[in-house]
Amino acid sequence: MAARKIVDRKIEEVTSLRAESKSPALLDKLRRALADRNNLVVSKAAGIAGDLVCPELIPEMTAAFHRYLEDAEKTDPQCWAKNALARALRDLGYDEPELYLAGAKHIQMEPVWGGSQDTAAELRAICANALVACRSLRDMEVLRVLVDLMADREKTVRAAAAQAMGQIQRDESALLLRLKILSGDREAEVTGECFSAILRIEPRESIALIGRFLNSEDRDLPFEAVAALGDSHEPEALDLLKRTYHSSPFRDLRRAALMSMGATRQPAAIDFLIERITARESAEEAIAALATLRSNDEVRARVEKAVGSTGSDILGSAFRKEFRLA
Repeated sequence: MAARKIVDRKIEEVTSLRAESKSPALLDKLRRALADRNNLVVSKAAGIAGDLVCPELIPEMTAAFHRYLEDAEKTDPQCWAKNALARALRDLGYDEPELYLAGAKHIQMEPVWGGSQDTAAELRAICANALVACRSLRDMEVLRVLVDLMADREKTVRAAAAQAMGQIQRDESALLLRLKILSGDREAEVTGECFSAILRIEPRESIALIGRFLNSEDRDLPFEAVAALGDSHEPEALDLLKRTYHSSPFRDLRRAALMSMGATRQPAAIDFLIERITARESAEEAIAALATLRSNDEVRARVEKAVGSTGSDILGSAFRKEFRLA
């Protein structure tokens, strides 16, 4: 009990440092905290060091990270320290790959009721994204690691690997993502991350591929495809969203298509959504989709005029709510 109180006091002391301005005295306090044996104390200190942008503490943070790789299940249960350290180092621009390579491969099995559980999935995900910025690694070296992570048992890791792959602007990245999309994943959100990633590399060529999944028998994949197409500024993507709106038998998917049209910010999408309002066809959904552009005076005026033309109090109330005028 006494030991627990000591740790709690240390955590409170470290947490209070967040309110201090960066100074030599603060850096000394954080150095002492990063050297602490308790992983929760170190995790708090790492988070503050990252938030306050303290690159002076990178040596202490890298040392702590490697320290917690030893006998990790006992020294850093739940990977609290390693997660915070890797995240802070990434955010501070630390780009030496050895640390992230170790984190990307780290598996930490800990006992849970009825067996054991890997608690290092978040760490592998953080390190997957950090590796992309490591300039001393060739793209193919990074892709090799990411391919392995794309087959990880944990969906958060597979999704992070897809995100990272989308940051590597190479034909090889696009082909690997295409293969993963066509091979499938048991979790629709992972495929969704692959959709978004391949769009970043091949913004036009990948639209048709994503469009194949708008009528998927998997109930969730059409929503992932619609969401990804909302990130595109290509007219072909808008055409697919319109087609989905007109043809889907599912109201929630039609609504998702309208929301993604608003996200594209294409003039043709804005015109289409305003037409829905004046026709009083999915008008409330169209107002919600256009609300992402509420700061645009021209769009706001057009929506207000369209709503006024309907004479509907319900749509008027929806407009004021969505555009935060009430």
